[in-house]
Amino acid sequence: MNLLFIGDIVGEPGRRAVRMLLPALREKYQLDFVVANGENSAGGSGITPRTAGEIFDAGVNVITSGDHLWDQKEVGELLANETRFLRPLNYPAGTPGQGAALYQLPNLPPVAVLNAQGRTFMPVLENPFLLAREDVERLRKLTSIIFVDFHAEATSEKIAFARMLDGQVSAVVGTHTHVQTADEQIFPGGTAFLSDAGFTGPQESILGREIEPIIKRFLWNTPQRFEVAKKRIVLHGAVIQIDDTTGKALKIQRIAEPLLD
Repeated sequence: MNLLFIGDIVGEPGRRAVRMLLPALREKYQLDFVVANGENSAGGSGITPRTAGEIFDAGVNVITSGDHLWDQKEVGELLANETRFLRPLNYPAGTPGQGAALYQLPNLPPVAVLNAQGRTFMPVLENPFLLAREDVERLRKLTSIIFVDFHAEATSEKIAFARMLDGQVSAVVGTHTHVQTADEQIFPGGTAFLSDAGFTGPQESILGREIEPIIKRFLWNTPQRFEVAKKRIVLHGAVIQIDDTTGKALKIQRIAEPLLD
């Protein structure tokens, strides 16, 4: 199985990159399954049914999220009705939505996707290490192929989380920092790892936003509007080749595909 994970989709430029680039990527890498983090897809902050629908229509099978989950009030509709949308697993019991799910596509082995959020320099949620370990044990009874999006700030927390799950999941890829790292590897137990997939959207920016307002905020600490930038759009992510039987990763490759005007 060839699985593509698309890093944080930022605003309309990010959605456009997915829509226009994914068909060629599907053919180039013979993709079977596509997961994307969409928590910044609506105006650069949050997600709505409309932006999620656009991403699904582009060919994404599952959308994950993170700490901007609640930035758009319409997200409640997704949490209540869309099984292909995941929120972080480690919200308290009773929170709407789901943090992990099993997906079955025709002629493919079942794929489980799990979404968790870190706690270092992040809003405090339940312990993702404890909850992920429990849920992975449950999912392994259903499938050997498990992909994890760990939405976290601290690199050490991401590495520790992935090392804990080595041999139990197919891949752990980090999101949230919007900067693609160069530490892709396969751990001894067969789990692929990348600290951060980067973001999909305008790279002539500060993490997807217009440059000048953010500089002004750092200079004078005055309120600014952080609009989504527009230039040099790139789709960042990783392609992971997974053994259909064992669920172990065979290869992980970072990608950075520019959207040419």
